[in-house]
Amino acid sequence: MLRRLVLATLATTAGAAALGPLPPLPLFRAPAPDVLTVAISRSGHPDADGTFELRCEERAGGDHPAAERACARLAELAAADEDPFLPVPEDRLCTQVYGGPVVARVTGSWRGREVDARFSRANGCEIDRWENLEPVLPLVRG
Repeated sequence: MLRRLVLATLATTAGAAALGPLPPLPLFRAPAPDVLTVAISRSGHPDADGTFELRCEERAGGDHPAAERACARLAELAAADEDPFLPVPEDRLCTQVYGGPVVARVTGSWRGREVDARFSRANGCEIDRWENLEPVLPLVRG
């Protein structure tokens, strides 16, 4: 029995050697770090308007004024498998409440995918969407 096992092992090794070297394993790219550019305008709050970078890697970084809390909020949304960057569905009924002229654009990468999202406070749905992403987006009220 032992002799059969040794012969089978030698045959397998010899067969593998005859095939030549194995091809290299494909390299998997590490997911891109979460890096977002947040541009805010027309908020009516000088401290809120501007363009900020938010980096959420091992530590929160960038020049976003609330980087740690913003990264924590993005981690909560990711854990709940929510995508805060999706637009409001066209068929959704929204209250006609105006939350002010503030607008935001968020670009970059989050959870390994590209982001290019626009935010406003033009109606109830857009206000909810904005507030869901606070403090990535600043706390502003019309």
